[in-house]
Amino acid sequence: MKKFRGFTLAEVLITLAIIGIVAAITLPSLLVNVNEKAWDAQKKALHARMAQAIGQMNTLGGYGTFETDEEGTATEDTAAESFILDALSKVYKINNVCGADKLSACGVPNKITTINGKSEIDFPTKISELNEKLLIDNEIVEDGSMVDTKAAAFETVNGESVAVFYNPRCASDSSSYHFVQDKMCVNFLYDLNGKEGPNQVGKDVGFITAFYDKNPVVVAPVPYIYNYGKVPQYSDTADAVDAAAACKSIGEDFRLPNRDELASLFVNEPLLGIAGTFWSSSVISSGASGLAWYQSFTTGYRYYDVRSASNSVRCIKR
Repeated sequence: MKKFRGFTLAEVLITLAIIGIVAAITLPSLLVNVNEKAWDAQKKALHARMAQAIGQMNTLGGYGTFETDEEGTATEDTAAESFILDALSKVYKINNVCGADKLSACGVPNKITTINGKSEIDFPTKISELNEKLLIDNEIVEDGSMVDTKAAAFETVNGESVAVFYNPRCASDSSSYHFVQDKMCVNFLYDLNGKEGPNQVGKDVGFITAFYDKNPVVVAPVPYIYNYGKVPQYSDTADAVDAAAACKSIGEDFRLPNRDELASLFVNEPLLGIAGTFWSSSVISSGASGLAWYQSFTTGYRYYDVRSASNSVRCIKR
């Protein structure tokens, strides 16, 4: 009689159980990596399209109407919606436009999670809800160059939901003020997949900011999500040279933001939980005694300092 060798039913079941356990452990992390790569590619494509569209505009300021009563309450506000309909839609294909009271009709989620994944906040519906520091009591607010307009939203042909926070009185880069508030013309807060999860900043939720009425600059910084045990986090301090090196130490995909990217991070600060004064990669003159730009996330003030001074570090993805 011939003897046949094989696995018993118990051995097969044990093997399948082990495979199931390994799959349950590894598949979620693999899916996260796949999603993050897809989101990164989609973010870059959206940024490129928005930058190209805004580059075709002669001016970013002056669209719509914003009027208030004696107490400062808005009596008429068509600024953001008018910017979308009268300016952006002329150079960018848009599927649908929604007013401030109907943002969700354009797929905007009601709540989003901040970049640390720990805090859920209501989706902002006007500039003061995006960041109340944009209306901090300084020369910009007193000059009337920054106003608390309500948001509007639109859907792209690729399925992204984009909320628009628009300042119709934005200034050019030649403004004598060193605050960045009045230089913000429009901030786009987007969700790559609409109301689908995870609705978290740094993942499917991000932002694009256009500065300066004339010769606009469009930036879309993707902040580094700090993991404990690795450096740098936002509270770390260094001189300008070491700040750049600290970002490189994370990996080749990270760098120190330039001054406009830092200004964009300030505009969206409540989504990031950043505090302090931060170095940019924008240099006026080289060498330890040279000058580099920094950004205050407390007041919005932007100026330059000697590169040997100490400021905080916040890195972004390339």
